Amino acid sequence: MPRRFRGLSGRLLWLTVIFVMFAEVLIFVPSMSVMRMTWLRDRLDTAAAAGIVIDGLQPAELPRAVQDDTLLATGTKVLALRKDGTSRLLAAIDVPPQVDQTFDLAHETALGSMRNALDTLVFGGGRVMRVFGPIGETDMVIELVMTDDALRKAMLSFSKLMFGISLLISLVTAFMIYVAINKMMIGPIRRLTHGMQSFSERPEDPDRIFRPGTARGELEVAGQHLASMQTELQRTLKQKKNLADLGLAVSKINHDMRNILASAQLMSDRLVDVEDPMVRSFAPKLLRTIDRAVGYTNEVLAYGQAEEAAPKRRRLRLSDLCQDVRDILALDPEAGIEFVEQVGEDIEIDADGEQLFRVIHNLCRNAVQALVQAQAPEEGAAKRLSVAAQRVGSVVSITIDDNGPGMPRKARENLFTAFRGSARSGGTGLGLAIARELILAHGGTIALVEKPGPGTQFRIEIPDRPVSLEDYRARA
Repeated sequence: MPRRFRGLSGRLLWLTVIFVMFAEVLIFVPSMSVMRMTWLRDRLDTAAAAGIVIDGLQPAELPRAVQDDTLLATGTKVLALRKDGTSRLLAAIDVPPQVDQTFDLAHETALGSMRNALDTLVFGGGRVMRVFGPIGETDMVIELVMTDDALRKAMLSFSKLMFGISLLISLVTAFMIYVAINKMMIGPIRRLTHGMQSFSERPEDPDRIFRPGTARGELEVAGQHLASMQTELQRTLKQKKNLADLGLAVSKINHDMRNILASAQLMSDRLVDVEDPMVRSFAPKLLRTIDRAVGYTNEVLAYGQAEEAAPKRRRLRLSDLCQDVRDILALDPEAGIEFVEQVGEDIEIDADGEQLFRVIHNLCRNAVQALVQAQAPEEGAAKRLSVAAQRVGSVVSITIDDNGPGMPRKARENLFTAFRGSARSGGTGLGLAIARELILAHGGTIALVEKPGPGTQFRIEIPDRPVSLEDYRARA
């Protein structure tokens, strides 16, 4: 069997043949019943014509040879006419000793006719049957006795003809459906399958992306979705490759960077012993900065190769963390950027201090870079970066706002997407992607807030951890 007839279209072809043949079987029994009734009525009509002629010859006796010819012409053994309440034998030859079946064609129902037709077709042959029915619109009834051999032979011939016609109809119908379905459905499905196989072999090749047709059918819409999905998957694979390349590049410098920072850490420890008051004031901040840098070098590959470490949450004062961010930013007075901190001393947050510092510092650094590149504001206005926070129940909300030029449209559409969500030329967008991952690890949210004026505003919301029943009872 050819390969194409073993596929979906081939199975559809054979199913169509089977279903059409099944429908023909349902039509076969009524058709066979009609054929049987027509055959019997033809015999009755022929016998009735002969019977009326014979009856008109009365009282003369019909010669034996004429009777035999009459019975032979009608295919019967006994011919009788019922008239005026009396039945008269018109001709007879080889009268059978008994009658196996009796059929009254005037009162035979459709269901009874179908049952009798099946009985004759399956079990008939050699049985004697008595058949009678009215002659036209008169009250005369013609009656004959005959074997069912001729009837069954005619029914078998009719069955063979019906089977041949049914098979031909089913094959023609199936072939037409096969051609139509193959063109409208199987062909497009085959194209979709080939497109998926081709793309899976080389997903990085842009030429392997499926090209849908221009029609508006369901399969064409599916093809458009497939092309969109393959395009997005190709873009994702490209991003993953960029991340892998980034991880490889960083791994090459990570070892040397840790050694350099370790040396810087040893040298900065000695600054504590310096008597200069200014050095003493900056030394702790420098030590914390170097400690963070050392920690970052140990975790810098986490984004490219694995998930961020689970946050080590504790309650900390948010104002102290914001002050550290401000010190690390080290805003140049000549830049004209005003840092406004609106965080109460009493606001505490349940979070990982290092991870939250990375998030706030990254957002503030992005804002400072945007403000530095921005044009001078209107007269009397200053470039401003503000950090505000408030607690509502068990949730702490942190707002980071600036009055810079705002984020470009492309950056807004790909916000928090690595390598696509950068707001400045040459940026990678990793900062916002990492920030989102860290906030989600805390069970919180980070979002860009629409504001009526110029600038960019991010809002971070972090809920406190739920207190377990055991901890509550221990504290109580």
